Amino acid sequence: MEGVAQATPRARRAPQAKHTPRARRTVVVVAFDGVQLLDVTGPVEVFTTANRYGGDYDVRVVSPTGESVTTSSGLVIGAGRPPARFSRRHSTLLVAGRQDWRAAVADTGLVTLVARMAGQAERVASVCAGAFLLAEAGILDGRRAATHWELTAQLAAAYPRVQVEDDPVFARDGHVFTSAGVTAGIDLSLALVEEDWGAETARSVARQLVVFMARPGGQAQFSARLAPRQPQHPAVRRVMDHVTEDPAATHTLTALASAAGLSGRHLERLFRIEVGTTPGRYVESVRVEAAQTLLEAGTGTVEEVAQQAGFGSSESLRRVFQRVLGIAPTQYRARFHSTAAS
Repeated sequence: MEGVAQATPRARRAPQAKHTPRARRTVVVVAFDGVQLLDVTGPVEVFTTANRYGGDYDVRVVSPTGESVTTSSGLVIGAGRPPARFSRRHSTLLVAGRQDWRAAVADTGLVTLVARMAGQAERVASVCAGAFLLAEAGILDGRRAATHWELTAQLAAAYPRVQVEDDPVFARDGHVFTSAGVTAGIDLSLALVEEDWGAETARSVARQLVVFMARPGGQAQFSARLAPRQPQHPAVRRVMDHVTEDPAATHTLTALASAAGLSGRHLERLFRIEVGTTPGRYVESVRVEAAQTLLEAGTGTVEEVAQQAGFGSSESLRRVFQRVLGIAPTQYRARFHSTAAS
C-alpha cells in the first residue's frame, strides 16, 4: 500500500553468551585472645570494601569458643562460632597472628580448629605470626612461607620442614598464602581480591584505602639494622669495630687482615664461623646502614651520601640498595625521611 512502509524481516542476531555471575566467596578469619588487631581488621576492611566495587564476599570473624576476643592492644573484637563445615569451593580461611606465637601454638584447641578448617577451605592464608599456627598444623610442611622479618629465623628453627623466605611481603605456594608482618595482610588480601574479581576491583579497593596496589620492594627495606652474631674471637671483634668506626675508609680484605694481624684467608674463615658472613659482605652491610641513616636524617644529595657511606658513587649505592633493599636510594628517602612538615 502506498505510503505504508513495507515490513522487512529482522536480521537474525548472533546468539548472546549468557553472563554467569561469579559465585559469592566466603572468607573466614580466625581470631583468638592476644591476636594483633590489624592482622584481623586489615584483611576484613579489604574484603568488605571490595563489595562496594564489584566483589561479593561473606566475611566472618570466628574464635575457637565463638566468643569475643581481646587483642594484643586491649581492644575487643566480636567473633562468632566457627562453622561446623563450610563449602570448600569459593572459600578462604585466613589465620591472624599473635606476637607471642609460642602461646598460640600451645593452644591445642586453636591448632586443631585451624587444621580442620584448612582441610575444608579452597584457599588458606595467614598474616604475620599466623604462619606459626599453619606450621604447627602441618599445613606448611614442604611449602614456601613468609612471616614478619623479626620472626623468620624463629619459624625456620621451630619448623625445619618449612621453606622460610625472609624478604617477600607475601608468598604463595599452591593454595596456601602467607604474609609478612601486620599491614602485609592488606597486600595479601588485595592480591586475593584481584584473583577473585580482577585487577580493576583490587585497584579500586587500594585507592579507597589509600594503599599500594602492589607494595614496591620486599621486607628488607623495613627490617632493623644488621644484627650479626656477636663474635668471640678478639681479632674479628677488632675488625668489626674498625669498619663501623669509619665505613667510608678503605676496607679491602688485605686492609682488614692487616688490621686483624691475620692472613686474609684466616680472617675470612673466622668471619664465616663467628659472624655467619664474609668480611666483604659485612663491610657492605655497615655501609648500607650508614647510607640509610644519612638518607633518613640528612639533606645531602644521593651522591654525597654515597661518598660519606663509602660507596664511591651514587650508581654503586643505587645498585647495592636495589639488590639488598629492593628499592632505590631516592625511594628509600621518600619513604623513611622525617614526617615533619618541611
